[in-house]
Amino acid sequence: MSARPEKILALQFKYFGDAVLLTPALRALRAHFPAGELHLLVPEEIAPIFNHLPWLDRLWRMPRERGRARFSQSWPIIRALRRERFDRSVDFTGNDRGAILSFLVGARQRLGLLSPGGFLGRRFCYSQCAAPAPLTQHESLRLTHVLSAWNIAPPFSPELEIHADPALDALAAALLPERTILCHMASSQPNRQWPVQHWAAFYQLAAATGRRLAFTTATGAREQSLINELKKIAPDAPTLPVVPDLSQFLALLKRAEAFISGDTGPLHFAAGLGVPTISLFGPSSPARWAPVGERHRILTGSLCSCGAGASICQSANFCLAAISPEQVFASLQTRQEISAKPFR
Repeated sequence: MSARPEKILALQFKYFGDAVLLTPALRALRAHFPAGELHLLVPEEIAPIFNHLPWLDRLWRMPRERGRARFSQSWPIIRALRRERFDRSVDFTGNDRGAILSFLVGARQRLGLLSPGGFLGRRFCYSQCAAPAPLTQHESLRLTHVLSAWNIAPPFSPELEIHADPALDALAAALLPERTILCHMASSQPNRQWPVQHWAAFYQLAAATGRRLAFTTATGAREQSLINELKKIAPDAPTLPVVPDLSQFLALLKRAEAFISGDTGPLHFAAGLGVPTISLFGPSSPARWAPVGERHRILTGSLCSCGAGASICQSANFCLAAISPEQVFASLQTRQEISAKPFR
């Protein structure tokens, strides 16, 4: 443990689901520097994920746009960060943006992930580099492994932790007045989506036993088409309106009795909020990406020749289709075995 209070900046420049997986590493930092100041720098669009962590001292938001630096908007934030005079910074991202920001912020000790690729001088943006952990480890443990370069032990629990904005509870209650099982149909990659026909059959099984379900999706046209297709097969299947605001979506998600989806960002949101989950895994590895803890159940499809890096499944047999509606219904039937008590 550090002999004096230190000011630490963590950086994370990945997208929604990956960002939630950082919270165990942040808890490990807080446990190691209990008297220090812990700051976090993230892209502005994912800031609501971390807004209400009680043990985070300050959250910094950086504007981001794919393929553009937006330097005129970023520079005032960088200057403000430099004035903080951080003792340490740790970049969990391992990409060019994280490395350059680490260098510009100018902490005395700058730890970064030594990952392949990037511009030639990326490793010299850090004063210390950590080798990546094996891909066989869970992603949250791979992120805490970066801190082993500072002799920081993993947290007491690898479970995720986020908090919704309590000021939005009333709005969420208006959208979801009763305890409901939320079924999220969409994923950023189509090969991680359970077939719509399976969702429809599962809905019929669950509705026949009085289970209250509601279906959600993402904001894009492709994702919205999934709801339209569901309605053609099961016209009475209840759906929720798209909630484009992330803070509102988290408040809504917190009210769910349980959450069912493929490997997607909202799955990690639900796990972080303490909502029991049933996750449907195919091309991606559940050992690396599935929620951890007794409240969560995992179902896996058949082996897939496409692999997790593909966006569209090219296999003759779609791996997620091997998970039957009856399997998901059976897992839901035993949901009373899942403890709904949050670990925190």
